[in-house]
Amino acid sequence: MDIKALADKYNDYIIERRRYYHTCPELSNEEKETRASLHKDLEAMGITDIKEMEHCYGMIATIHGGKPGKTVALRADIDALPVKEETGQPFASKNEGKMHACGHDNHMAMLLGTAKILNDVKDELTGDVRLVFQPAEEVGTGALDMMKEHAMDGVSAIYGVHVWGAYDAPRIAFPIGNSMACCHKFVIEVEGKSSHASAPHNGIDAVMVSSSILQSIQQLVSRMNDPLNPLVITVGTVNAGNRWNVLAGHATLEGTVRTFLKGTQVEDELRKLVECTAAAFGAKATMTYTYMTEPVINDNEQLNRIAREAVTKLYGKDTLIEIPPMMGSEDFSWFGKDGLPYIYGFVASHNKDWDYMYSNHHEKYDVVEDILHRGAAVAAQFAVDYLTETAQ
Repeated sequence: MDIKALADKYNDYIIERRRYYHTCPELSNEEKETRASLHKDLEAMGITDIKEMEHCYGMIATIHGGKPGKTVALRADIDALPVKEETGQPFASKNEGKMHACGHDNHMAMLLGTAKILNDVKDELTGDVRLVFQPAEEVGTGALDMMKEHAMDGVSAIYGVHVWGAYDAPRIAFPIGNSMACCHKFVIEVEGKSSHASAPHNGIDAVMVSSSILQSIQQLVSRMNDPLNPLVITVGTVNAGNRWNVLAGHATLEGTVRTFLKGTQVEDELRKLVECTAAAFGAKATMTYTYMTEPVINDNEQLNRIAREAVTKLYGKDTLIEIPPMMGSEDFSWFGKDGLPYIYGFVASHNKDWDYMYSNHHEKYDVVEDILHRGAAVAAQFAVDYLTETAQ
């Protein structure tokens, strides 16, 4: 089968679908119309084994191979961001204040293209391909929601990619090892004691206590953490006080942890630091800690090899690039929480001839559309090669 030729054949279709979905973005947990359109697109291809999730706007569809074998999953996320688009494109968002600024319109289009390719050669497949259209990636809940509804039952491995604005097209990367960090959220509540600003000794200053906690957090990163372990702890909001001449009796700090460590060690150290620092000043601090996503770590040797060889087989060794780990996050990692092998990569989307570079999540983020059929081809090649290699 000539995957590359089929991808070229469907290039115009993939671009057309990308532009359509770009015009009508829907936010996380609101992807009702997006799912309905995707359902129609799959039915138009003749794919009938389609299941919509009941408790989220996710959907799976299965392409059944002509010979028995394992099931490999290919995933695309489908939600958009609350961003007012400023690309100036004729296919810009028609939904005010909503935009596919992260590039999920491209992911949907690439997976639809992959579906067309694989549906054309399904009789030659040794096993099945499950197409996974996942909602709510931007809020970190979509993958878990789909797993609760058994979307991964029977799947032996899962593949995903993201278009990425920081690298020049047409390069593609499947980094070995650490790829994307976790995203954990924490909220710290500091309870002091209010008093008049002229008599601070009669109170416990929650602002001052919060300041000490902030400084201590940075010491946790620079002096308590192994310097060989990437770790970022950022406090993004601090809210305290009611009036300029009154000692604040309460403060709230919100922040995020990004690391490749698994387990609770960062939470445990942060909690101890927060509570002990507050106690040293006679205040009380409590912390809630939420594991929004886990790190994406490409540690499966077989999947790493198959994915990287798929790129070089189709488009040559120069297309495959090595990129450093990123401290940004992705909820794709949740698909592997019960031991399901996964692989995650990046399709570079920036045109080197452009005199600007807008990253994902920017209101002017756009992609070189020529990358889309390549992304579809690599996904299809990966699926074919995985099923062939794992056939019994």
